[in-house]
Amino acid sequence: MTDMTTVLVAGDDFIAPDLFSAALREGLPAAGLSFRTMRTRWPNEPFGPVGADGQGNGGVKEASGTEEQVLEALGDASVALTQMAPFTSRVIRESPGLKFIGVARGGPVNVDLAAATAAGIPVTFTPGRNAAAAAEFAVGLILAAMRRITHADAALKEGIWRGDYYAYDNAGLELDGATAGLVGYGAIGSIVARVLRAFGAHVLVSDPYADPARAYADGVELTGLEDLLRRSSVVSLHARVTPETRHLLNAGNLALLPEGAVLVNSARGELLDYAPLPGLLESGRLGALALDVYDIEPPPADWPLDKAPNVITTPHLAGATRQTADRAALITAAEAARFLRGEPLRHVANPEVLTGGRP
Repeated sequence: MTDMTTVLVAGDDFIAPDLFSAALREGLPAAGLSFRTMRTRWPNEPFGPVGADGQGNGGVKEASGTEEQVLEALGDASVALTQMAPFTSRVIRESPGLKFIGVARGGPVNVDLAAATAAGIPVTFTPGRNAAAAAEFAVGLILAAMRRITHADAALKEGIWRGDYYAYDNAGLELDGATAGLVGYGAIGSIVARVLRAFGAHVLVSDPYADPARAYADGVELTGLEDLLRRSSVVSLHARVTPETRHLLNAGNLALLPEGAVLVNSARGELLDYAPLPGLLESGRLGALALDVYDIEPPPADWPLDKAPNVITTPHLAGATRQTADRAALITAAEAARFLRGEPLRHVANPEVLTGGRP
């Protein structure tokens, strides 16, 4: 490491720049560090694609800020820590002094990974940064949907006493003794499973990458997606979005759910085909639906689920805790500190750069 290392801390209204700089100073207390700062307005201003040409090339998705802002803020920085700032092919091409990019997210979707790899720049990310927050939120949605908590609250605030929710046909469902299906068994899904089992639920898991020995030790049952849907009175999604998992739940397999089942999606909107949901709610195949993510964010004004019965909606808040922000900054800064000390990195999105390989 040189006597003075210039670091860009590109924060936002969730992970402020000083969270990054404080975490890096903690990891490198004796180092000579000079900080340059950039701050975008996410989440108070939405993210979106940045920098793509007319054919959709060269840009990034889910970014906040502009290429010009990043280039101006970078200056002579060799290290960049960010959550949302766009590191497009242009930014990387016009920043020859940049040697490391740390992204405080579960995946570096705001970085042109091919351009970074071609330039020999390692890009790190923060798996599991919001696992606890997202798992707690998913469980909250499950409980709210099964016990009609939000609907009872809204009615009472309008002066309506929903005593009819005590009528047998309208009464809620318990987790104790229920079969709960989790689609995906990574960091978040495994926490949700542990909590649901503590409530007394039998937990089914559909995940082709799950370790059977771990599932057995955790007390969950691995099964196929169709079997899970047929048997589960509540289903919660926790898978990653890939070409194979896009619309993993759709009109064909959602019809397998038991009558009155509860469906929760706090993972990614693309996992679920939203088109059949209004009809499934109207027919009673779905007894309740709880959503934190959507196929279009935010949903349009004419969104049909606004008028559908028994729907709970929140604005993509599952990971929104202060601990998530603190944890993401610490993990990202720790990777930058390892890079500057010449130590092995732990969460590298393009490991080929470490061995001199190229895509």
